[in-house]
Amino acid sequence: MVAVGPGDDCAVLNVGGEKLLVTTDQVLDGVHFSLTEHGPKAAGRKAAARALSDIAAMAGEAVAMVATVAAPKGFSQADAEAIYHGLRAGGDEFDCPLVGGDLAAWGESSGPMQIGVTIIGRAGGVEPVLRSGAQVGDAICVTGELGGAWKSRRHLTFRPRIVEARTLAGQFNISAMIDISDGLAADLGHIAAASGVAAELDASAIPVHDDAADRQNPLSAALFDGEDYELIFTMLAGEADRLIADQPLSVNVSRIGNIVAGTGMTLLREGKREKLDPRGWEHET
Repeated sequence: MVAVGPGDDCAVLNVGGEKLLVTTDQVLDGVHFSLTEHGPKAAGRKAAARALSDIAAMAGEAVAMVATVAAPKGFSQADAEAIYHGLRAGGDEFDCPLVGGDLAAWGESSGPMQIGVTIIGRAGGVEPVLRSGAQVGDAICVTGELGGAWKSRRHLTFRPRIVEARTLAGQFNISAMIDISDGLAADLGHIAAASGVAAELDASAIPVHDDAADRQNPLSAALFDGEDYELIFTMLAGEADRLIADQPLSVNVSRIGNIVAGTGMTLLREGKREKLDPRGWEHET
């Protein structure tokens, strides 16, 4: 029954002849959002979108969502309704209804707001794409632009790449895929480790978002910031060339490197080779 257990973006269960995807995620006030700055509706939508991004990482389609909320002392009915509408807004974009959940409140020793979301998805005729399928010779590609998501509200308003992932998996032979939540370097490191291969990145090919353009080191922001929720994926080099030429998605795709034999990651910059550590964004608490 359990086809894929812990260690990937979703568990995969064989149920009634169909492959179901199950994922869970949570957001914490003061870590993933600020309740006072962003409000409960934005927090609810981000919680839903983060879990939906896990479904995208395996090229699945979402079916249903359940959520839990641990509310701080003094939390109002209006705040609870705002979270509900935020969760609904995130799910409704992908026909993923909120079908249940639970609400609890902190007592006198009040803690921060916590929102947990579990999403059930399905393969829907597309084989789930795991982290562990990258092969030597594959190209490394990424959707969108990276870095600086915390500078704007982009970490709250991003759209999970479910449609794009399913297009990729349906039209191309995608060997491995993951979403960028912790950062390009950290999440590509997960693919390399799970696949037993090494990765080489071309610094000049990494797409940097305008939100990171005024940083002292924009490339570092693109590599390590996280919260972009774009897709990193690997595929045959020839197919990558066709994908880059055709650009069939609603978002631009860039080829940023190659899978090679060995372990670890290397950054090629201005003719020099640098070791690239698989680190990412460190949330402040």
